[in-house]
Amino acid sequence: MDATQRDPGPASEPGRLPAAARPDSLHAAAGGLPGLTKETLAGDPMTQFGRWMADAQARGLPEPTAMVLATVSAEGRPRARTVLLKGHGQPGFTFYTNRTSRKGQDLAANGRAALVFPWFAMGRQVTAEGDVRIMSQAESEPYYRSRPRQSQLGAWASRQSQVIGSRAELDGRVAELERRWPPPGDIPMPDFWGGYVLVPETVEFWQAGTFRLHDRLRYRRHGAGWVIERISP
Repeated sequence: MDATQRDPGPASEPGRLPAAARPDSLHAAAGGLPGLTKETLAGDPMTQFGRWMADAQARGLPEPTAMVLATVSAEGRPRARTVLLKGHGQPGFTFYTNRTSRKGQDLAANGRAALVFPWFAMGRQVTAEGDVRIMSQAESEPYYRSRPRQSQLGAWASRQSQVIGSRAELDGRVAELERRWPPPGDIPMPDFWGGYVLVPETVEFWQAGTFRLHDRLRYRRHGAGWVIERISP
């Protein structure tokens, strides 16, 4: 190297991010929230999740119900995508999708999954793992009926996860379905579409701390109740 040249160092390599450029950025996003302790958490994870979801909605986070859903295929291949949470309570976390989609096929072959709620703008994250229960058509229909009419048509039009030739092909299917079921008539719910409930075995609540010393408290199902454990960050 010429003596007049400086070695920019690894941080300047294309694609490499500077290490710890802002070590406390996540903690700052937490907005000075007090650290998590077992004493400040609810006795069960779904009640605690409800509190944190309310906080995320009050903060005005974009799409606070967006969650990463991770599944495993019949061949053992892990896959993930973002879906929207449509309900939460003591039974678990509820979402809806096309049952013939990749995630639907994965859940039919391997009925376990994991969820991640990445609320990094407020220095928090929730992860849940457990079995997934397939909701019946009767259980799924009330939510389907609450959807906008165009979304109901979309459930029929989209052969989710399958390759299509163009956007025009998708739009053409929607137009055909509009002629098939003109307003104000009802649009039936597809038998290949419905709901799922992830019944949690573990739910972890993560809150940012200074210098990566985050708080991680995990609920683990134990008999008819829950054990709360602190995990090293």
